[in-house]
Amino acid sequence: MSVTISQLNNGLQIVTDAMPGVETMALGLWFKVGARYEKPEHSGMAHFLEHLLFKGTARRSAFAISEEIEAKGGYLNAYTSRESTAFYARMLSKDTALGMDVLADILQFSALNDEDIERERTVILQEIAQAEDAPDDVVFTDFQAQAFAGQGLGQSVLGSQQTVGRIDRAAALDFWRYHYRPDKAILVASGGGDHEDITRQAEALFWPDRAQRGPREMPPAALYTGGVRLRERALEQVHTVLGFEGAPVTEARYFASAVLATLLGGGASSRLFQEVRERRGLAYHVGAHTSGYADTGLFSVYAGTGQEAEAELLSVVIDEFRRLVEEPIPEEEVERARAQIRTSFLMARESTSSRAEDAAQQMLVYGIPRSVGDLIGQIDAVDAATLRQEAELILSTPVTLAAVGPLDDPAALQQLGERVRVAA
Repeated sequence: MSVTISQLNNGLQIVTDAMPGVETMALGLWFKVGARYEKPEHSGMAHFLEHLLFKGTARRSAFAISEEIEAKGGYLNAYTSRESTAFYARMLSKDTALGMDVLADILQFSALNDEDIERERTVILQEIAQAEDAPDDVVFTDFQAQAFAGQGLGQSVLGSQQTVGRIDRAAALDFWRYHYRPDKAILVASGGGDHEDITRQAEALFWPDRAQRGPREMPPAALYTGGVRLRERALEQVHTVLGFEGAPVTEARYFASAVLATLLGGGASSRLFQEVRERRGLAYHVGAHTSGYADTGLFSVYAGTGQEAEAELLSVVIDEFRRLVEEPIPEEEVERARAQIRTSFLMARESTSSRAEDAAQQMLVYGIPRSVGDLIGQIDAVDAATLRQEAELILSTPVTLAAVGPLDDPAALQQLGERVRVAA
């Protein structure tokens, strides 16, 4: 990995990943802030602010912010998650200076006019309504909320109609000024660029007169709660997520959790796909997922099926969880799962955007980008014994069950959810 790291006097960390012969650049700034950092009454603030920073500055209109990049054939975008927010651009390497200038402009000099806030509020309320109409979105939101009930980590990234409805300019400005600061930001550039050039431009553009500030208040440690959350809806299918507390992304066992999720439900050759879809025809889509956070994680299985097949589907999922701890895991299955993760990671290394995202997330999690060899070594170190140990750890935690759809017998589903850990 040809990565170079430096830090400006204002605390901004700069990471460049040189890719010789590449004529494009992926460039962005990542901040350690997201839904987890929000007050309950302002849930959705980070996502709202992500939208607002594209609405215009003293130098550029909302149209100009996008048009200047797109006129060069590039694109500008952003995203908000539960623990981070990113603003990024992709362009030809020769247009890097423009990308830097636009990002610096929106992150420091956005107007946040009342008129723009009201207009964007309407847009986000429509986005929330759209998500509410998507049962596969709703069930994961409910699953997260039940797993970390009453906590920032359980809050929706989008917020709710109520919380978004009460966000005003003063609250948005306070959140922006407190969280979007150079000593809490990482600038990553991946592709055909030079570290010294990037650093020189960043020093002139990003918070040039800002000194480092004191420590920022961090969100409280997460407390996994678990439980059952059911939502009756008139749909064609019941959408279900069943899961447990998983591995934090900061711990070595996260790699075992990722391999376990792939083996259980990560492709057409996985156990759940073969049993649920191929042998029994219970669902079109079934998959296992692991989500790692700074101090906790989630391990889950999602599937959608007809009302009459819900009980059988859950029984099959529970049986497959049980098999992980009761039966030896064949080495060929372990290697297949390792190979899927290893190859996916190496394929992503050919994309400037993926490399920038990887470098940023590793900086946020570990404080330094890890080498390709190190990461692959962690994957290859996972064996059948490690997977069984990880499965036992996961299954020793309380279950979280969320279901949305035409629930045939909610009381029975509630009882089944409460018995899952014992059964497993």
